[in-house]
Amino acid sequence: MDLSISDEHRQLRELAHRFTEERIVPHAARWDREEAIDRDLVPALGEVGFLGLGVTEEQGGSGGDHLAYCLVLEELARGDSAVRGIVSVSLGLVAKSIAAHGTEEQRRRWLPGLCAGEALGCFGLTEPGTGSDAASLATRAVRAGDDWLITGRKVFITNGTWADVALVFARTGGPGPRGITAFLVPTDSPGFTAREIRGKLGMRGQATAELVLDGVRVPDGDRLGDEGAGFALAMAALDRGRLSVAAGCVGAARGALEASLAYAGQREQFGRPIAGFQLVQELLADMAVDTDAARLLTWRCADLADRGEPFRTEASMAKLFASEASVRVADRAVQVFGGYGYTDEYPVGKHLRDTRVTTLYEGTSQIQKLLIGRALTGVNAFAR
Repeated sequence: MDLSISDEHRQLRELAHRFTEERIVPHAARWDREEAIDRDLVPALGEVGFLGLGVTEEQGGSGGDHLAYCLVLEELARGDSAVRGIVSVSLGLVAKSIAAHGTEEQRRRWLPGLCAGEALGCFGLTEPGTGSDAASLATRAVRAGDDWLITGRKVFITNGTWADVALVFARTGGPGPRGITAFLVPTDSPGFTAREIRGKLGMRGQATAELVLDGVRVPDGDRLGDEGAGFALAMAALDRGRLSVAAGCVGAARGALEASLAYAGQREQFGRPIAGFQLVQELLADMAVDTDAARLLTWRCADLADRGEPFRTEASMAKLFASEASVRVADRAVQVFGGYGYTDEYPVGKHLRDTRVTTLYEGTSQIQKLLIGRALTGVNAFAR
């Protein structure tokens, strides 16, 4: 067991740290207030290779392994979890799905632009009536000669109004997971509309949308993977997604901890810095332990993935612990800051609002526990 990182990984982390300090931290509060990240950040993320991590250079990516991906996402989320979300979805859920399951034509068409930040992808799985029970989705794709006509609605879709391609999951067969197929849908297709969802508690800077598909015509050549294999493809993507969410939660927790340490060393009460009070030290100690434990679970998952071993259950464990831990850390950070933590003058309140959603999306904490329980017992809690 070796928990040190290579020089190459260290250099990549330093690059991500500098990028975050220069391009994200100075603007995060404004993006949160305005509910919009500056769009020119996307090509900048592509230019430094962050939108192509894990995709081979031959396919237009920047290479790198799962640990490299986690290191970068941790740094980005330390500055703004909304930026991490843009990368996690466009790269982790969409580009990597195309790399793993796409035809050569699909890879040539989409991967270079997605990895360069010239295009963005969104992941169209969740619907108004199907969140945790994704196998019951209602969006339908009907054969029309060599094409498919897709009709339905998707909701809470990250990058939805910015995306150039939507990875849409639609029912092509009977009920249940085996009747679902995946499609790559250009967002400028006739019948495709996106409406931005505003007024969110957190992750306010990233574009979140409701998608409406009204008879959108998609050639069969834009089907991703085999007919009826869409649900399995979505679950494989979410395994990777849970790893990236966990890494982002580590970054947000670290950002809250670092801000709290700096503040506690400067803020004075009763004639001395509050860092000298034992109950404040207890808060900081709990925050540090949660952050490190979340990172170790995340790195274990990345290590399994890099060695080609199964990591589904470990991804659920990492996502479950890291998301819940990041909320605890951010909440304690607000406590350290006192009343100032309740304002957006400091970043800890934003970290609390941003991390709260990580216990909900890409599988709620309760769903993660069911998945872990099924792996431990062999009993499927989702069986009907």
